[in-house]
Amino acid sequence: MSGAGMRIGVVTFPGTLDDVDAARAARRAGAEAVELWHGDHDLRGVDAVVVPGGFSYGDYLRAGAIASQAPIMREVVDAAGRGMPVLGICNGFQILCEAGLLPGALVRNAGLHFVCRDQALRVESTSTAWTGGFTAGQEIVVPLKSGEGRYVADAATLAELEAEGRVVFRYVGGAPNGAMADIAGVASPDGRVVGLMPHPEHAIDTLTGPTTDGLGLFTSVIGAAAAA
Repeated sequence: MSGAGMRIGVVTFPGTLDDVDAARAARRAGAEAVELWHGDHDLRGVDAVVVPGGFSYGDYLRAGAIASQAPIMREVVDAAGRGMPVLGICNGFQILCEAGLLPGALVRNAGLHFVCRDQALRVESTSTAWTGGFTAGQEIVVPLKSGEGRYVADAATLAELEAEGRVVFRYVGGAPNGAMADIAGVASPDGRVVGLMPHPEHAIDTLTGPTTDGLGLFTSVIGAAAAA
C-alpha cells in the first residue's frame, strides 16, 4: 500500500542509536519520515510516531526513565491520548512503559547478559495499528539486541493483557531474556500504542537484515491510517 502523504515522526534523544534505521523503514514502507528532537514541543503535524532504540540519556536512573520526561514525550503522550499511533522499539518500549503509555516494565535480562540474535516472534494480535497487515499466529524473524529487555508485570496486569488480547508479540521457543509469559511486545487498550523489545526496523531488506518481516509493522500503520 502506498504511504504517500503519511508522515511518521521518529524521535531522537541523546544516546539514541536506531533513529536513522527507523526513519529508513518508514520511507521504505512509503511514508515520509520526520525528525523529532527530544527537546521539541511540537510533533510537526505527523500522523504517527516511532520512539526508537538506543540508550537515551545513557540509561541513567532506569532505562527510559529520563527520556519519558522529555518535552517531546509530553506531546507524544497527549497525541496518543487522542488516538495517534505510537510504536516503541527496545529503548522506545522502555520509554513508553516509563511514560505510562504501556503497562509493565523492562528490567535486566535473566542471567544479566546482553542478548544479540535473530529472533523468531509469533504475532499474537493483529488488532493494533501496527500489526493489521500480519496474520494471527504468523511467525516473523527480526533482530533482538538488549541488556534490559526482560518484560515484567504483576499478576493482575499479565492476566488483563492476556484476557484483552493485548500481548502483541511473543518469543518463539522461549524468551532468551527471561520475559514473563515469553512476552516480546504489548499494546495499549485501544491498540494504537505498541511496544516491543526486538527491532523490526533492522529487518526491512535482506541486504541488511535476516528477513523483510519487520517492514510489516510500518506498512500496517499506513494501512490503518488509510482505513481510518
